[in-house]
Amino acid sequence: MKIRLFALFWVLFATTAFAKTRKAVFIIIDGVPADMIERLNTPAIDEIAARGSFERAYTGGEVGGYSQTPTISAIGYTNLLTATWLNKHNVGGNSNLKPNYNYWTIFRIAKEQKKDYKTAIYSSWTDNRTVLLGEGKPETGNLKIDYVCDGYDLDTKRFPKKEKELHIFDIDEFVTKQAAQGIKNDAPDLSWVYLWYTDDAGHIEGNGKFFDEYTLKADQQIAQIWEAVKYREANFDEEWMVVVTTDHGRSENGHDHGGQSERERTTWISTNQPVNRHFHNGQLAITDITPSICRFMGFEVPQSVLWEQDGMPFIGPVDIANMKTSPYDEDIILSWDCLNPNAEVTVYAATDNLYKTGGKDEWIKLGTVPASYRSYQVKSGQLPASKFYKFVLQTPNNHLNRWVQR
Repeated sequence: MKIRLFALFWVLFATTAFAKTRKAVFIIIDGVPADMIERLNTPAIDEIAARGSFERAYTGGEVGGYSQTPTISAIGYTNLLTATWLNKHNVGGNSNLKPNYNYWTIFRIAKEQKKDYKTAIYSSWTDNRTVLLGEGKPETGNLKIDYVCDGYDLDTKRFPKKEKELHIFDIDEFVTKQAAQGIKNDAPDLSWVYLWYTDDAGHIEGNGKFFDEYTLKADQQIAQIWEAVKYREANFDEEWMVVVTTDHGRSENGHDHGGQSERERTTWISTNQPVNRHFHNGQLAITDITPSICRFMGFEVPQSVLWEQDGMPFIGPVDIANMKTSPYDEDIILSWDCLNPNAEVTVYAATDNLYKTGGKDEWIKLGTVPASYRSYQVKSGQLPASKFYKFVLQTPNNHLNRWVQR
């Protein structure tokens, strides 16, 4: 018995003592629809996916539902950062930005950990840090980013305006070099790289050789960052998660975006990490990136924050997906897809949305059923009368949430 206990202790010790340090970087190349990535030869994106996987994803929330969200850039970044849609994070466009900081970004989650995680942003648009992340604001807990490379969109002397907005491409080139150097030398625990010009290329020329050319140049920029990651893994005791994605698709002609057409909503994700069943089940979303990075990094997310996230991890074990709600007379039927028939689903409800304004919701436990049941009928007498309900389905390995507005 003592020998077995000692062996078990040694396995646990070895697993902890010799685990590689985990780090993560996500890269957004702006406004590149999935069909372009699938059509073009993108060696860097493909090599990253060869280690993990590539799949189409979606943005824009639920068409016609309470979470429908415009397919616009700053909104897309915030969908990713908070794992929520517009109805929660409140970023409704690229200007006059008023984020609801009660919905934490992944950068705040990182900084709220007991361990001191170093963060970095390499960005061609200053508002990504100052507004969307809310650096230094009391509402974000005075969030501080450790390594900052941005502000160049405001530097007209260093990057004077060029025809076809090509000064933005020059900024992207500089940001890429800084990101690759920063990852190679500083190795922040969590980094965001944002590359802007592909969106301008689409707006200016639409579908065609010009847009293709600068999408391929963005892939070359990604390659520089990927090489830095591979350098760190080869020379240091580190394991990295890399996620490359876009914030929205485009209209049929490639010039525009913002609406709910299939091409505008269709995005994509390339990652070097092994993925789970959810990644390929046709429901992958931009909101799934933050939960996946949090899981990889081992971040502890407060339950109140976690239960507001609309995404779910695409790495590691998951039990359920694709939650739906259907009124049935005075009852409400909750349904889901079962990914693990051995799991149990515990159902919770709240009759208000105090979290939105910084308050604490009162959650009522309604019951527990096997995941294989795939549904739970909430009887009218189980909850106080209300015109608004929030529901959470909690399993051992993930959660889903949804609103019902009568």
